[in-house]
Amino acid sequence: MKYWLAKTEPNTYSWQDLLNEPDKTTSWEGVRNYQVRNAIRDEIKKDDLVFIYHSVVQPMAIMGIAKVVKEAYPDHFAFDPTHKYYDPKSSPDDPTWFMFDIKAMQQFAEPVTLTELKSYAPLQRMGLLQKGNRLSVQRVSPVEWQYIMASRKLINIK
Repeated sequence: MKYWLAKTEPNTYSWQDLLNEPDKTTSWEGVRNYQVRNAIRDEIKKDDLVFIYHSVVQPMAIMGIAKVVKEAYPDHFAFDPTHKYYDPKSSPDDPTWFMFDIKAMQQFAEPVTLTELKSYAPLQRMGLLQKGNRLSVQRVSPVEWQYIMASRKLINIK
């Protein structure tokens, strides 16, 4: 099993939006970065765990944990000329972009803020904290994952 962090802008799609979905499940679509696409296509597997991170707004923070419930499949929004994620170079026969499905599993009793993450010495090498790292989906090491998990009480999602 691998661990990931997925960034979302809560004014576009928030942790609460995921909790409001049927079965608390959604597709993670719209990624238009080749490095992240490769991770989605080649590395993210069913049952991997994902921190859901609110970016752009203050405070930026990890809100909860989701589980990958469906591995990579073509991002069909790339084929729709009326959709904001349309890419004329991508086709059903030769897809450029991929998405995966996640399900909300646990919520932190209090969000784990970016400021707090930066204050933890064991996390100083975490990708999220590196200058210039803007990847919307990124790996989290097992040590980083466990450290963050131990920092807060978790609430199971029903």
